[in-house]
Amino acid sequence: MGTLTLDLRPGAGLGPFLLGMPVCDAFAYIDQHPDTFDAVQVKYHDEEPLLCDLVVSFPNHGFHLRFEPRSQRLRLIEVFEVQLLQMRYATSSIGGANIAATFVAVYALFGPTFPGTYDMERCIYTLFYPGLSFAFPIPPQHAVSCQGREAELPLEFPDGTTPVMSRVCVYDSSIGGCGVGVGVGSSLKKAVLPPLPAGSLYLEEIHVKLGIELSFATGGQTLTFGLSPQDVWTELGRPCGIQKKQVDPMVIHSASGSKQRTTICGDYFYNYFTRGIDILFDGQTNRIKKFVLHTNFPGHTDFNSYIKCNFIIDCRPFIYAPKLEFGIEESRCGFELTSISSQNTAFDLRPNGIK
Repeated sequence: MGTLTLDLRPGAGLGPFLLGMPVCDAFAYIDQHPDTFDAVQVKYHDEEPLLCDLVVSFPNHGFHLRFEPRSQRLRLIEVFEVQLLQMRYATSSIGGANIAATFVAVYALFGPTFPGTYDMERCIYTLFYPGLSFAFPIPPQHAVSCQGREAELPLEFPDGTTPVMSRVCVYDSSIGGCGVGVGVGSSLKKAVLPPLPAGSLYLEEIHVKLGIELSFATGGQTLTFGLSPQDVWTELGRPCGIQKKQVDPMVIHSASGSKQRTTICGDYFYNYFTRGIDILFDGQTNRIKKFVLHTNFPGHTDFNSYIKCNFIIDCRPFIYAPKLEFGIEESRCGFELTSISSQNTAFDLRPNGIK
């Protein structure tokens, strides 16, 4: 496979990956181009997935995408192996196997900027532009020339050599100013998300009244238990999919009479993947009997099947005497889940205890 070439857009993105895009959109593009992105790694904190970024890495191309864990939107792009990826800016290119990414080359391509900063602990010199930074390792024999002062531009060592770039960061251009931005180490945390486009329904707040209804903060729709499929179409539009509820065969064999007829008749789901919601209808009455709200946590069997649902549960009526029932059940994909039930609400928990 030849070296991949992607357009470098300071403060906006790298190739098809745009700052602020949801992780599901990134995976959709990756799935559509399997020959280009044939090796993909997904990294996350298994015990506390909201503590660290969700990282999608492309080891064969030397870069990865950092998604903010709560919103699951792209906040930072890092190129960590510059020789594996060619970056195109305007009519010129930098990086890759055949184009040396030197300090002088970067300065010539992107023009003058504020003096960079030097990290004495890591021996890294970082040069900042709006929405973009370049990191250059400084050889030990030349480290003294960078200490205690702002480095002169263009940076050249006494022997006439120039450092070679080791890392590129692309982040929202609202960060920094006067030579400050996102570089290495703890400064990676400075990268923030760009605002959502006007009218976007991504991460729309959904307010839950237990046993009563869902209400959508942006669109103003309200779904109550007992509504018909026609009512749901009117409020949310056409579902992304319709799926029959899978029934445990042992339940069918053990059922009798009216219970058996109810079991076999077949409840069904309306799937709204782009809202992170499933709606279960009773197979006999064709009325809503259950809502399933997906958190889209990495490691779950349904990860990336649904956009994360940004729901808020009003549980004030049940503060004083919560009645919880615990049980173990196996999902349709064979993933063992712990189910916690409280009144008319159930939570499926991963084995590590994360909802």
